[in-house]
Amino acid sequence: MDKKYRVIEFKEYGDERGNLVVAEGDGIDIPFSIKRAFYIYGSDSEVIRGMHANRLTKFVLINVAGSSDVLVDDGTHKEIIKLDKPRMALFLDTMVWKEMYNFSPDSVLMCLASEHYMESEYIRDYDEFLKEVKG
Repeated sequence: MDKKYRVIEFKEYGDERGNLVVAEGDGIDIPFSIKRAFYIYGSDSEVIRGMHANRLTKFVLINVAGSSDVLVDDGTHKEIIKLDKPRMALFLDTMVWKEMYNFSPDSVLMCLASEHYMESEYIRDYDEFLKEVKG
């Protein structure tokens, strides 16, 4: 079985004027068409965001400023990934439990989603997630 998540490194272009990071959808850099974008900022380091899995939506998370940690759990393995470079992203497939925390004071965590928001496809109870993912 392929991993349900992976780190993506975007191309970065820079010179004396600064840096430019390019992330294109439709399978070029982002492995889906982007239907929704949102970002999280102003969260204290002890705040935990996310705490859910999605049946239909895939995500790419990018800390465009600052840093945060992401706990990813596919129902079998757990891993903590530190997002601390604007050219670095985390792809999350469907049915991956995610928890974002340890936000730096300047953290801006951009989230790109493959689907429009649908509350019904969110799993917000961890035991329910484990039951569904293990089928």
